[in-house]
Amino acid sequence: MEQEKGNLSINSENFLPIIKKWLYTDKDIFIREIVSNGCDAVTKLKKLMVMGEADNIAEEEKFSIHVVCDTKDKIIQVIDNGIGMTADEIKKYINQIAFSGATDFLSKFGEKQQDEGNEIIGHFGLGFYSAFMVADKVEIDSLSYKEGSESAKWICNGGIDYEMEKGTRTVHGTTITMHLGEDGEEFADEASLYKALKKYCEYMPVEIYFDTIGEEESEEIKGTAEEKTDDTSEGATHKVVSSADELVDVLKERAAEKKAENGEEINEEIDEEIDKAKEKNDEPEQLPLNETNPLWLRKPSECTEEQYKELYHHMFSDTKDPLFWIHLNMDYPFRLKGILFFPRLMSDMEAVDGVVKLYSNQVYIADNIKEVIPEFLLILKGVLDCPDIPLNVSRSALQNDGYAAKMSTYITKKVADKINSLFKNEREEYEKFCDDINLFLKYGSMKEEKFYDKIKDSLLFKTTEGKHKTIEEYTSDNKDKNGNKIYYVSDEKQQIQYINLFKSQSMEAVILPSAIDKPFVNFLEYKEESKFTLERIDSDLSDALKSDSETNEDLNNEFKSLFSGIVGNDKLTVKVENLKSESISAMILLSERERRLMDMLETYKYDDSLKSLYGNTAVGETLILNGSNKLIKILKDLKNKTGKEEETKLICRQVYDLALMGQKPLTPEQMTEFIDRSNNLLEKLAENELE
Repeated sequence: MEQEKGNLSINSENFLPIIKKWLYTDKDIFIREIVSNGCDAVTKLKKLMVMGEADNIAEEEKFSIHVVCDTKDKIIQVIDNGIGMTADEIKKYINQIAFSGATDFLSKFGEKQQDEGNEIIGHFGLGFYSAFMVADKVEIDSLSYKEGSESAKWICNGGIDYEMEKGTRTVHGTTITMHLGEDGEEFADEASLYKALKKYCEYMPVEIYFDTIGEEESEEIKGTAEEKTDDTSEGATHKVVSSADELVDVLKERAAEKKAENGEEINEEIDEEIDKAKEKNDEPEQLPLNETNPLWLRKPSECTEEQYKELYHHMFSDTKDPLFWIHLNMDYPFRLKGILFFPRLMSDMEAVDGVVKLYSNQVYIADNIKEVIPEFLLILKGVLDCPDIPLNVSRSALQNDGYAAKMSTYITKKVADKINSLFKNEREEYEKFCDDINLFLKYGSMKEEKFYDKIKDSLLFKTTEGKHKTIEEYTSDNKDKNGNKIYYVSDEKQQIQYINLFKSQSMEAVILPSAIDKPFVNFLEYKEESKFTLERIDSDLSDALKSDSETNEDLNNEFKSLFSGIVGNDKLTVKVENLKSESISAMILLSERERRLMDMLETYKYDDSLKSLYGNTAVGETLILNGSNKLIKILKDLKNKTGKEEETKLICRQVYDLALMGQKPLTPEQMTEFIDRSNNLLEKLAENELE
């Protein structure tokens, strides 16, 4: 073909600089866009062969993509042996269609400066023109698969002007050559480019090989590719490598030059190894960097437990095995494949670091796209391949997309089905790890009420008896003593006194130890309405814990006056109750309602409107003195003895702090006073023993 010049039909010469500016922090997506184009070209040719429309292509031909990094001349090439293009097709697909797609992409993506919701998912859709994010000059050298086609070359120096001329390819397919500019020099580093390739291309459907040429090139030949090199020395010629043999020769030549520069002898063994490899397979032995048939695309029956675990460890760098997993495989009414892994979750939401990777036709898009994936699933780890999701739209548009909504519903249902199946069919095994996934189940229930409705009968709670029970099982087992109350423990160590009291009377409470349990308690009551109420174990004194129900109001008033003055809390309520356990001297109760109010105030402590309403709310504590306890019996008499005021005050304060320690941690000031007072009491006890 004759040389031809032209320009892109755009009103602004700032088109390519805009690409670099807007996507500066995500420059590595260029490799995804260019390599995935190569995959598409190979896939199209394979389909034509199946349809009998490419009879000139040998059935045994090995299809692949080669990415070549020339670290010396700062050039990256992406080379495929796919369908290729004629000169007319280059004009159509590069100058018109691809360019129009890029301008459409930028018109949408540019709006993100005004509204983050308009950001395009994973910056997907920029296509071929993403090459200009890193390159000052881009060349396309292509030869169509059609018989009699001539190769064609397209060249653009980063502006709106381009040139076309006869190409140099001799094999069908396309070579994209990117001459890196200052903005893309980092990708001339072998490690940086390889990292980007693994990030985006590790599971693409066509074998991808990574080759390097440059100053740091080792003498190991890595594969076959078409390579273009520019010798900048005087009188140099423009050299194009279009076959495996020529690539090998170029690499040998560079290795020899380097050794000659260093005064070393050329190792002839290299030539022998290369020749043997060429005789064996026409190319040196090399493994692709990608897995073309990832586990999530296979049928679950074709996958082993070890393969699932291996994929989990590889993708998420987690040394621990997942608890279990869900293999998603949906073809109608939408296509969705993937695997969700359930890791061992920490008890604190802050410690959760879930990752759900989104792919489209095996091309990595981004992590944790909440517009596609139900938000509560983002504390898990997994991979979802969703070919039907429109990724070249904004996030805000995707929120209202019908496919996205259907997929979200389907995924939620499959997760619920798995939980219910484990509960019904493998309960013993399920109980072993249910504590590890309860954080996920509770969070998911509150985020998606329909999810709770599906799994509520499989939701297990550990009890103070060491058993795991559903709400229905707990209420049924404890109805005689608890009625419709469900007692719970939020801190087993802090509330051990109350737990022991319950155990002494064969009573049990469920254990709700994590931060998420505070809102979850409210959620349970809201969902189940009047079926039951939840109360912390130190919020009320059950009749089952008392030896009698008699109340001595005079004694209550005497102790109230005494303790209120010593403690300095006139809101303190004091009651003397005869507990069945004699070992406990006193307990502090705080009503469930007031505790939840305190929790709310703590959660919204920076909300001035709430502070003005509830900030001065006094919390009323109830001090229960155990009339069956020996110390309290002595205190009844001691408080009326003349000359024993100091001892009475010390004991009262000590009794109160002991009760308080069972309800919440002492402040540093309170703990200091408690220790000093304990030493004082011990001194007095020792003095009495010596008298």
